This record gives sequence, C-alpha cells and structure tokens, in this order.
Amino acid sequence: MDHAPYLLAEQLERDLGDPEDPAVVFSHANCLVLDETEEFPAAICRRLEELGIHEYYVPAQFGGRLESYEQVLQLIRTVARRDLTVAIGHGKTYLGGVCVWVAGTAEQAVALGADIRAGLPVSLGLTERAHGSDLLAGEVEGVPTGDGYLVSGEKWLINNATRGSLLSLLTRTDREAGPRGFSVLLLDKRAVPQGSYRHLPKIRTHGIRGADISGIVFDSAPVPASAVVGEPGGGIEIVLKALQLTRTMCAALSLGAADHALAIVLAFVEQRELYGRKLVELPQARHVLAGAVTDVLLDEALALTASRSVHTLTEELSVTAAVTKYLVPTGTEGVIAELTKLLGARAFLKDVHARGMFQKVDRDHRIVGLFDGNTLVNLNSLVSQFRSLVRGYRRGTGGLDGAAAAYDLAVPVPALAPERLSLVARYGSGVIASLPGSVEALRAEADALPALKPALAHAERLLAVVDRTHQAMETYQNAVTDVPPEAFETAKRYALCFAAAAALGIWRHNHRAAAQGSTAGLWQDGLWLRAALARLLTRLGEPTDDREAAEALLEQVRALHGEGLLPSLLPLTLTGATHTVEGTSC
Repeated sequence: MDHAPYLLAEQLERDLGDPEDPAVVFSHANCLVLDETEEFPAAICRRLEELGIHEYYVPAQFGGRLESYEQVLQLIRTVARRDLTVAIGHGKTYLGGVCVWVAGTAEQAVALGADIRAGLPVSLGLTERAHGSDLLAGEVEGVPTGDGYLVSGEKWLINNATRGSLLSLLTRTDREAGPRGFSVLLLDKRAVPQGSYRHLPKIRTHGIRGADISGIVFDSAPVPASAVVGEPGGGIEIVLKALQLTRTMCAALSLGAADHALAIVLAFVEQRELYGRKLVELPQARHVLAGAVTDVLLDEALALTASRSVHTLTEELSVTAAVTKYLVPTGTEGVIAELTKLLGARAFLKDVHARGMFQKVDRDHRIVGLFDGNTLVNLNSLVSQFRSLVRGYRRGTGGLDGAAAAYDLAVPVPALAPERLSLVARYGSGVIASLPGSVEALRAEADALPALKPALAHAERLLAVVDRTHQAMETYQNAVTDVPPEAFETAKRYALCFAAAAALGIWRHNHRAAAQGSTAGLWQDGLWLRAALARLLTRLGEPTDDREAAEALLEQVRALHGEGLLPSLLPLTLTGATHTVEGTSC
C-alpha cells in the first residue's frame, strides 16, 4: 500500500543519507558528538532547511507546503528517529507559529510564513519560572500605551528563546479581566530595542542536551498593537486551541524515539548469544520484544488517526489530542523501559553497543511527556469533558463521518478549518462512536474468514469494557476542582478504549489495500490488530494472553527489519540498514 505521507518520509530518509556514515551531516556519530558537547545542531538544521522541511510548518494557504498534519507527523517522526534533539530544536518553529495559524489575520500569517520559509526560527513563550503549566498565573505583562504595549517580565524554559527571531508570547494585557486578560503577541526581536530584552543562559538538561532551552526577560519592550494575534483578551483560548495541534504532533517525537530504540534492540537480539542460543530465541526475551513491537504499532495507529482527525474531527480535537499526548509518550516510555531489559548494562553504557545511542534516546525522550502539558494536564482535560463524552456515548453522537475519513488513509483530508477548534467536544467522540460499527464489520469479515475470529473475540470483549468505562466516567462527570485520583484512573481507561477504537477503525478501512504491500503480513488475518487488542485488554484489567498473535507479529517485524524496512503498519524503506552488535552501527 503506497501512502503519500510515507513516501514523503521515505524520500526524506534518502535525502538525509546513511545515518551510519560519519561523513553524512545528519549521522548518528555527529549527533553523539553534539550531545557530548551540548552544542546546538545548527549544521543539521541547515540541512533540513536545504531540503525544505521548514516549509511544512507553514500552511499551504500562507505560502508553505503544509496540507495535511499526517505529512508533518511522518516528517518529524523521520527526523526524530535519527535524533530527538534535532527534531525538537528544528520543529519548535512549527510550535511557535501555530497560534497565528489558528487565530491570526491573513496578513500576519502570510508575513510569518515568509519569515519561516526564509529560515527564521520562531518560538512559543508560555511558561514562567514560578508558575509552570498554570497559564492563568502568568506575570509577563503588556501595559497598553495607546498604539501598542510595553512588555515586561520573564519567560523561562523556552525552546529557542535565544535563537528564535520571533516569539509568540502569552502576555497579561488587562489585570482586571481575569482569564480574558491575556493576549498572544507576535513579538519580533528584530523590531524592538536590544536594551529592552535580554536572554537568560541556556539551561543544562539531562536529555536533548544540545537544544536551546533558555529564557528571555523583557523590560518595557515596545510591541505594536498590530502584533496582537486574534482578539485582545483571547490569548488563553487561542493557546489552548493551538496546543491541541501541538499535542497531537508530539506523537511524532515519541514514534521516532520508539523506532530508533527498537532498531537498536532488534539488531542486538539477533546477534547476541546467551546460553548457546541467540537472545531472540529465548522465550522471555521474545515475550518482552513482542510486547514492545505491539505497543509501537498500536501507538502508530492512534497517531495516524489523530493526525488525520485534525482535519476531519476538528471539533473533537480537545479529546483526541489529550488522549494522544497522554498515551503515545507514556507508551514509548514503557517500550524503552522494556527494551532496556534486553540490552542490560549496554542500555546505560557509552561506546559499547551502537555507540551508546540507546541511553541517549532514553534520556532525550523523557522530556516529551512534559511538552505542551504533562500527563496530569492531559488526563485532567479528559476528566473535564466527561459530561459531554458520556452524554455523546449514551446518545450515539459524535462525528462518525469524520472518524471514517480519519481512518481511511486513501481519502485525502480537507484543509484544516481552525474556526472549528473547540475547547470541549460538545457531542462526544466520533472515534468511540465508531467502535460498534467497526466490531460489526469485523464480525462480517470473520464469517467469511475464520482466521479473524480471535481478533473478533477481543473486539467483542472491548465493547463491554467501553460501556463500563463510561459508567465510571458518569460518576466523576461533575469533577472540576479537587479531582479525585479515581477520576484520573478512569481517564486512563478511557484513553485505552479510544486507542482500541482507533486501531479497529484503521484496520477496518485499510486492510484490503494494505494486504498488497510489503507489510502485508502484519495485516493478514488481522494479526497486528489481534495482538494490539489483546495488549489493550490486559492493560484495561482484562488479562488476555494471546501468545500466538504476539509470536507471529514478532516474526513479521523481524522480517521487515531484516529487509531494511521500518517496523511499521505501512511500507517505508530505511537508509543504511546494516547492523553490528558491539561495533558502531545501530
């Protein structure tokens, strides 16, 4: 099955060259040196700009090449697979511009698009030293002057605060207006007096050591009224809507990290010998590896659904983004933790296996769960929507057509209509609403192909779990402040149910086309779906030991890896697919 975003990512793979060749700019060797010296990957970022990757951070209607967020997902995933520091450092420009794409005027968006295409970094100034994720407590203030604002205060832990030329700045512009007292200002550091701001020193970090994580302090910096994005006082709403897009795209960072970690370990277990056998032949090692492989494919199915839902279920993105931002980073953290068991000490050592890249992936990825709202923030977002989600579930409402369009990878997505973004999914979730229809479709398929019956059995059990989960959600639908721990646990269960519905939807709408490609073995007899649903049932407290599916899935992924293909639902050929155990390849 040829799919355009995958083909785009595959072309980027080829253009970037073999990551095992130290002469290649974006090589693993160069990334490790930059990590050791805590140096920003400037040359690699320039290479990405030579290839035009930054143009995908700008919507097509504003002069860029962003037509589908699925494109962005696959491109950033490809970069993150080589190095998360690069993906975060370069991709920050997308994050910096998103408030303008959501709420800016056409003139602002076209001008910003031109700056980004010219290679100017853009950053997003939200957090402050004393307040963290509490945006309503922000103290950076813009005092009105009649023709603009004088901005004062400090933003801290800002990616590219020093390197960025432009800054989307959440600013308190009216002290008396409460939540309506904040505005987003697109501040251009080139246009304000240098004495009115100063950069704070780079913060030394455990992971992504080369990234420009720093801060900026303003002292009566003059900003014109034309810099206001959207309406004055609309800053919090604009940021929360923009974060729905960025949280969804964080899945690309986690998928790339999981791809890299899995590649390192697959190479290791194929050649490492213990007790006279290859590690990959030992039952416990196979069990761990099969679980990790299943989780990666499940996260990919969810990320595909979410990235396309940006366009097709825009009004429900408050739910989709929260689920995705919670599940995919935490899922990758779990995958890396499990794979650590197979590498043993080599997971922590430098210059022993794969140049020590695994420990770098581990360190780098730990920060992804904190970006754009941490786990508790995203779970709390789900809890706050329990009332509308339960009501939608009981009534069978939600964007069923939009969910179907998100699942069907052969259907082009429409352009994003940002005016459809909402802080609450008022009519429930189309993804959850699609679950009964997907199970019914699987049942019909299984009547003709009995090999699908194990997958069907898992799916039918999930229907009951989803119903019980919504009953529990009803108990906490009035929780607004002082949310009890049990409500967060229920939100976790809801997220897993959502992932199950997404997996079923992706399989239902694509299995026939996918059966023709080089990853066809994953789709045959519902293999990856069966393994994923069994895994989800177990995580939902319904122990399901489907070792047959797990074993078969592992063998399919081993074959893909051996042929130089990405272990993925759809075909993607990797560049430079040779591996050694103790040497320099990964």
